[in-house]
Amino acid sequence: MGMFDFVKGVGKKLGFGGGDEAVPTADTLKKELDSHDLGTDNVEVVVKGDTAVLKGVVKDQSIFEKAVIAVGNTLGVSKVQADELQVATPEAGAPATPAKEPTFYTVKKGDNLWKIAEKSYGKGKGAKNNIIFEANKPMLTHPDKIYPGQVLRIPDLD
Repeated sequence: MGMFDFVKGVGKKLGFGGGDEAVPTADTLKKELDSHDLGTDNVEVVVKGDTAVLKGVVKDQSIFEKAVIAVGNTLGVSKVQADELQVATPEAGAPATPAKEPTFYTVKKGDNLWKIAEKSYGKGKGAKNNIIFEANKPMLTHPDKIYPGQVLRIPDLD
């Protein structure tokens, strides 16, 4: 666990030069990550080729997953390595732990959140699409604004 695949040629363009195939800088990716106010102030971003490496500690699993997709859904990034991104433990003084394996879904042509909810949670569970939308905020601003190649986090149903 720890290496996540994305579609390099799709995603949010951050205004870096060099054409569509250029990879954003670590500073540009860090600014994009911090712009979402996820609580990733102590997360370091390193770029190795077209791979973004995330290092540090985040408060919980949802922030871990949102950090991965916020960076990965950027034009020019094909992989996010998060082996060194850990989740803090609730007990004071306890060491941070590796994150659990998240569930991600890559949007396909013709998908909408209802269809994705049914694929992820089962037939007749399309109404759970709001859970997927909420789980991907603030990167998603509207339920209808998803695009092929975008990676979404799919939270467990409690």
